[in-house]
Amino acid sequence: MTEAHASAGPGPGDAHVAVFPDLDAAATVARFFARPGTRTLPHPSGRPWLVGHWRDDEMVTARAGSTVLALIGCHTVDHDELHRHAARLRDIAQLDAPARTLPGSFHLLATLDGRLRAQGTASGLRLVFHTLIDGVPVAATRADVLAEALGLAPDEEQLAVRLLWPVPHPLGEAPMWRGVTAVPPGEALVVGPDGRTVRHSRWWTPPEPDRTLAAGAPRVRETLIQAVDARTRAGGTVSCDLSGGLDSTTICFLADRSPARVVASTWPGRDPADTDLQWAEQAARFLPDTEHVVWDADASPLVYTGLLSIDDLLDEPTIGVMDRSRVLHHLPAMAERGSRLHLTGIGGDHVAWCSEAYYHRLARRRPLFALRQLRGFRALWQWPLGGTLGALADSRPYGRWLADEAGHLHDPLPKSVTCGLGWGVPPRLFDWVTPDAARTARRALREAAASAEPLHPDRGMHADLEQIRSCTRIIRQWDRMAARAGVPMASPFLDDRVIEACLAVRPEERVTPWAYKPLLGAAMRGIVPDVCLRRTNKAAASMDAADGLRQHRADLAELWEDSHLARLGLVDGEALRRLARRPSAPGLRDAILYSTISCEVWLRGLALRTAPTTEGKAPWHCDSEPTSPPRKPDTAPSSSTSATGSTGS
Repeated sequence: MTEAHASAGPGPGDAHVAVFPDLDAAATVARFFARPGTRTLPHPSGRPWLVGHWRDDEMVTARAGSTVLALIGCHTVDHDELHRHAARLRDIAQLDAPARTLPGSFHLLATLDGRLRAQGTASGLRLVFHTLIDGVPVAATRADVLAEALGLAPDEEQLAVRLLWPVPHPLGEAPMWRGVTAVPPGEALVVGPDGRTVRHSRWWTPPEPDRTLAAGAPRVRETLIQAVDARTRAGGTVSCDLSGGLDSTTICFLADRSPARVVASTWPGRDPADTDLQWAEQAARFLPDTEHVVWDADASPLVYTGLLSIDDLLDEPTIGVMDRSRVLHHLPAMAERGSRLHLTGIGGDHVAWCSEAYYHRLARRRPLFALRQLRGFRALWQWPLGGTLGALADSRPYGRWLADEAGHLHDPLPKSVTCGLGWGVPPRLFDWVTPDAARTARRALREAAASAEPLHPDRGMHADLEQIRSCTRIIRQWDRMAARAGVPMASPFLDDRVIEACLAVRPEERVTPWAYKPLLGAAMRGIVPDVCLRRTNKAAASMDAADGLRQHRADLAELWEDSHLARLGLVDGEALRRLARRPSAPGLRDAILYSTISCEVWLRGLALRTAPTTEGKAPWHCDSEPTSPPRKPDTAPSSSTSATGSTGS
């Protein structure tokens, strides 16, 4: 390994790289990415292959002849095992096998006889992007790395799309810069030896959900053990969330079985009806070797805290900024206690439970069974009979549903049963979005609908996969924020192997009105005490959100003063300032501000990051023209960038 400059990466757990083909022209382009603090890993030819930031313990590499493999992230593979994989490799497609079997969460990068492959995770927690620079295909694990090298301005159309709440598949996967392409989760970027053949190749598909709960629970248990072991096997001190919920409690008990010393962290809720602390203390009594830290509830930052000071380098807007202060607040204290990694139970809601939308198909395949279950859901969620029957009768394909919703962007949200049994929550826009921005978003929806395919033909599996991806898009940015704060985060429930094990269990046994997360309970029985598995609810934290609106209304008002979105003509700044003065306005409790705030905060952060360039003016002010270096992304023929060999997503 050679280094272009002395290593001075942004922090532990924040590895990121740009990837170059083995070409003379690529070596020239790579020089634009070599900055102070970057490292370089070469091809066997000596030309640069990877340029970026990483610590020695964040990457493992192995070379065998003309093959070089690299894993970046969390895994259980050492150099010798990776070398064996490299020595056996004869075709770049053979990497599908380790990609589908290795535990952990990582980027897998390979160069073989001039061929290049780069992939992230099926979950979407680790992504790959690519573009063309002077005819050279360049990939990266962050979209902003490519955009910065090109001097690109954010795409205003994509900003308008991100004002939708929520942003439906596939629009949310598009990068924020025109000319940068995202590789869909579950696909790999493959570049031919001439650098001209660029395609996406699918390596992952969701499993068939055909295992019984009894048959599937042992596999869920095994994969969760492996996922936590991958983070704790090195020992030292790790910290864990212990909210009292089933997900974080599971992670704590698994970590307690490891060689690592464990510090469990509990934030009690402000709501007197919140029972998190009681459940957490009950779990802690079964963990005598774990240090249990209980924080002062009133010291916990509220939702909307610190929005004006966020300057994280993010490659897309994220609603995670609303809870950024809450997520990061205790990490310095965990670092003082020696924690090298913070484990969370995030993702358990998305994989151990599942969407009720599976009952749309079950009602046709097993009508009597589905009828009994749906009666329970109606009682549980107060679904009206007429709405339930209407949702079950709606058999529109995904593209038609998306196109129809484009005509209803300003309508009130439909009843929960329509969302629960349908393709998902339909996108909406709000009164402060300008007519021009609304037209742009509506046009983008209709254009996407013309060719959009669901993530799975079964709307239940589609809903599960979309929710997993939506979650990982937030966690991906939180992970970057936490790494910058000094204690990286990890969410074992979002490892691909764990997701697969959960999705393989029959949906009617994963989601039922008669039991709460029965799959997780069955998988953890014997590891987590039965008394801790009896919880049947979770805290909502609605008081923290409502209090946050009231306490931080001045910050929200300031956010819309000289708003970047308003200057771009996407929102009415005065309407938002009026709304900030009415934090108890109807509808705000439904988080309808989140998408708009996330875009505004992202643009503010981008302005802070790029302010020193162009005489104090951020590049994205410049009529969408690139700034230095004066390089525009090449427009490749559609056939060269198509997902050859892919089944779509």
